[in-house]
Amino acid sequence: MFLRRIRPQGKGSRQTYWELVESYRTSKGSRLRRICYLGKLSAKEVSGWETLTRRLDGKTEPTPGLFDALPCQDPEFLTVDVNGIGLRDLKTFGQEYLAWTLWRLLGLDKLLKGQMSLGQEHIPWSSVAAILCLSRFCRPSSELSIAQKFYPHSGLQEILDIAPEQVKEDRLYRGLDQLLPHKKAIEQHLRQRLGELFDLSFDILLYDLTSTYFEGQCAANPMARRGYSRDSRPDCLQVVIALIVTVEGYPLGYEVFDGNTADSTTVQKIVEKVEAEHGRSQRIWVMDRGNVSAANLEFIRQRGGQYIVGTPKAMLRQVQGELSKEGWQQVREGIEVKVIGPVGDTTETLVLCRSAARVNKELGMLEKFAARMEKGLQAMKKSAEKGRLKSLVTAYVRLGRLQDQNWRAAACFDVKISELDGRLAISWTKDEQKKRELCGCYLLRTNAPETDAIKLWKQYIQLVDVEWAFRITKDEMELRPVWHQHAERVQAHILVCFVAYAMWKTLSGWMQASGLGDAPRTLMEELRTVQSGEVLLPICGADGTTAETLVIRCVTQPDEHTRVLLSRLGLDLPNHLKRYRLANPRAGGSLGQATACAM
Repeated sequence: MFLRRIRPQGKGSRQTYWELVESYRTSKGSRLRRICYLGKLSAKEVSGWETLTRRLDGKTEPTPGLFDALPCQDPEFLTVDVNGIGLRDLKTFGQEYLAWTLWRLLGLDKLLKGQMSLGQEHIPWSSVAAILCLSRFCRPSSELSIAQKFYPHSGLQEILDIAPEQVKEDRLYRGLDQLLPHKKAIEQHLRQRLGELFDLSFDILLYDLTSTYFEGQCAANPMARRGYSRDSRPDCLQVVIALIVTVEGYPLGYEVFDGNTADSTTVQKIVEKVEAEHGRSQRIWVMDRGNVSAANLEFIRQRGGQYIVGTPKAMLRQVQGELSKEGWQQVREGIEVKVIGPVGDTTETLVLCRSAARVNKELGMLEKFAARMEKGLQAMKKSAEKGRLKSLVTAYVRLGRLQDQNWRAAACFDVKISELDGRLAISWTKDEQKKRELCGCYLLRTNAPETDAIKLWKQYIQLVDVEWAFRITKDEMELRPVWHQHAERVQAHILVCFVAYAMWKTLSGWMQASGLGDAPRTLMEELRTVQSGEVLLPICGADGTTAETLVIRCVTQPDEHTRVLLSRLGLDLPNHLKRYRLANPRAGGSLGQATACAM
């Protein structure tokens, strides 16, 4: 049974009547019959009859949606002064609604609501965590900027039902403190949820490191140290971040290390972390040569693991004779690979790789450094001939500095410095042939049973996904620079960036499944045009005066191009978010104070 609306067709008729109707089946199909005629009904009576029919049919009360309107308490028809209709308080909404959809799709709302204690706070800490992560996803900025600039003009107010005056920077800082203890639970939850959404495999894991630097002295953070800066900021303190991703680029977890930590010293801790959470198995670790050491490889072998890793240039020179031999396989245009091995008494296999694009690049770099090296040697020789360079010790110091500055070409020069009759004699020979042969080549090593060079190369080259993950995290999520000074706040900031990156990859996977490619930034820019605003409708009374104004916060209609994108994603924007009444100032009330709840 259900209620059916009846509207007479007479000219100018505005009355609405109701009847209770039942659906039944016949030999000719479904038919309707009237149970009773109800006549005019108020909003409360309509709601009551709908509740009664659901109970008679044995149906449960439907769960309200996020933006479902509350039961109407006013007459169905209102007279509005069209000359007084206005629009105010425009806010961004499209990006925030998409971020909130991803937040719920990943189940982070339920996870944090169950994990984070409510305490005596007016705003749950889970909501504060949502503000931090959604803001980082939509428009990365500091906590101060979120409180003062982003949130007051954002649609998150209606989505989270939190007023702007309740979102202060101090509350956001404390929200970071409350979020950090749940890092492990968040990682485990995201691994499970992302695996369910995208059918991920954890048999091959990619691992690499990056760094992020600080503004300030960070005296309260013992992890902030000077080390190798991947951001070209050796003048700043930094921390090192290790990220673990699947072959598809979805994040599994991360760890933060001191800023002066050597790359190779992080591997064993990461392997133990993954084994503790996923168990031991013969998964394949793919790592760059910076993380490789004999101790690390032996550690992985002892635990039954496998690896595909890059090797230093010194090992490449040991197999230089293989470059001129046959056996090369073409992966794609400009890329060739061949298997060498097993090597010695080990079960390792070497894969020699040659890239035409890298040949031109490395040859150019070699020629540049060789020219600088020769120019420096000419300057040293000239100084020695004129007697300005007299000390043998000083000459070797200058030579060492020159070789360090031009390390790519230093091995091509055989320099001799001798002292004769109180003067220094500097001479050298130059041989670039061996270096030129190695340009564009690199060597991989693996203990995996797989011997197909093309397959091994493809598995290793997926490290590009890790580099792309770091680029998204550091650029799109503005991971750097870090302005926090305390260690816990720094780690919480990185956790927020990690969650935002997981949302970013979820959107990327969602777009790929919808046939929209892999460009989340383009979609985010399109949704920036979708806004929400309050429509002011002055209500005319029986005497023609406007004592109240009906305020409806509506969502603007996207343009045709954006509607196509939303349709491909299967995402429906709400039409209106809330409605309420305001007293008319001319009638003795204040336009800024609501006199009735949402309709």
